[in-house]
Amino acid sequence: MFTGIVEETGTIAARTRTEDGLRLRIGADEVATGLEHGQSVSVSGVCLTVERFEDGEWFEVFLATETVERTYLGELAEGDAVNLERAMPADGRFDGHVVQGHVDAVATVTGIESLDEDWVFEFELPAGYERYVVEKGSITLDGISLTVADLAADGDETAGTGRVTVAIIPTTYELTSLSEKAVGDPVHLEVDVLAKYVERLLEARFE
Repeated sequence: MFTGIVEETGTIAARTRTEDGLRLRIGADEVATGLEHGQSVSVSGVCLTVERFEDGEWFEVFLATETVERTYLGELAEGDAVNLERAMPADGRFDGHVVQGHVDAVATVTGIESLDEDWVFEFELPAGYERYVVEKGSITLDGISLTVADLAADGDETAGTGRVTVAIIPTTYELTSLSEKAVGDPVHLEVDVLAKYVERLLEARFE
């Protein structure tokens, strides 16, 4: 389990295609220090398993075909930035919200605006996921725990999509890959798992 509090921004150092998927080598300082084989790391919101590592320098993860198809990690090139967070220890401080690292879908950046020292980002959610999002609730975008400032229905009511606005403080902007995002770029979306549990319980009650 993760909290959505990014520890550092790593860099894609190498990528190798295999018959079964894709292997990525990610350069990192803090996150690559003290790693163990089999440890879980959130890479821009995707929970992946450490296969190899050089302490304090890099680690390698493998993306199965399903992960490549469900995320945009397969589109990353050497030098691209990714947000990194190690799994939360049992006695760790819980500063974000419950993040599983199980990407639901890929959302799209639709607006970026600078307001004094802060930033406002707007994202378009894929159809069907807006029902899991509420104003002032939590949402995970590229592995970052964020608070929903505003949720608006898409202009096309038949599309069933929504647009989420979040406010980004300078620290989050500078320490994550959001500073490198542009309109049209993809981001990994993970909605609050509590919303999905509530939905399932209500469906079971009224079946």
